Amino acid sequence: MSEQATDVTSSPVLRFGTELRRLRRQRGWSQDELARRMGYSNTLISYLERGQRSPTKYFAVKADEVFDTGQAFYGLWRRIDRASLLEGVEEFTDAEGRCRRLRTFEISLIPGLFQTPEYAEALAMAAVRRGSITKVQAEEAVAFLAIRQKRVLNRADPPRIHAVVDEGCINRLIGGPKVMARQLDHVIELADRPNITVQVAPLSLGELAPFTFPIVLLTLPDRSVVGYGETHARGYLERGRVMCANWERDYDQLVVESLSTVASLDVIRTVRKGLE
Repeated sequence: MSEQATDVTSSPVLRFGTELRRLRRQRGWSQDELARRMGYSNTLISYLERGQRSPTKYFAVKADEVFDTGQAFYGLWRRIDRASLLEGVEEFTDAEGRCRRLRTFEISLIPGLFQTPEYAEALAMAAVRRGSITKVQAEEAVAFLAIRQKRVLNRADPPRIHAVVDEGCINRLIGGPKVMARQLDHVIELADRPNITVQVAPLSLGELAPFTFPIVLLTLPDRSVVGYGETHARGYLERGRVMCANWERDYDQLVVESLSTVASLDVIRTVRKGLE
């Protein structure tokens, strides 16, 4: 690949580093010289050019200033920022923000729309400690979740929401007892809203549980239904009528097999009390 061309198939981080190196060499600057002009260490410049570290927003803005490139580096940083989200998430959240009805099933964590900031931050920072994402990406993910919650839960005409959570979701301690207690309190508070229903799928369902992965069913303003599934690596929006109809059928069965709303809240309160 030539110095003048950026490989468009590279990761966003590599694209940023490649462009940084190209423009530095075009101007005849060493890494030390660029570091001096940027106000950063030459070690960081080396890491960034090789794609071994993600740039921060502030580095991108400073690079545009030093190279007089408008918002070129900022634009590349935004691609890195968006890449911290699972593939398919942006398309899903657009549909989520417009839906009239939302049905969800979670198998291991409290649904995102119901998560408190502390709970979401605990999950994000755990990913940072594992090296899966950077601290900046974690902060962006938590902020993005807050935007989703406001868009769906606090709009003037919120959708009807039916959430079925596996019993493991409320028993899995996330962020410590205090964070988890506040999270369960929040779920109970949300369940008191007239448009929100919460049920617990007991572990005793065993192999009768129809889903082995989290799913969401969205009924859009035109009454069409789309589904959303997620793995560790990516998310995907399911538009096929047959598949969505199958998911709806299985979801209806899940609702029947799960605990009643009263019994579900009793279970959540019992777990919450045990955290005191």
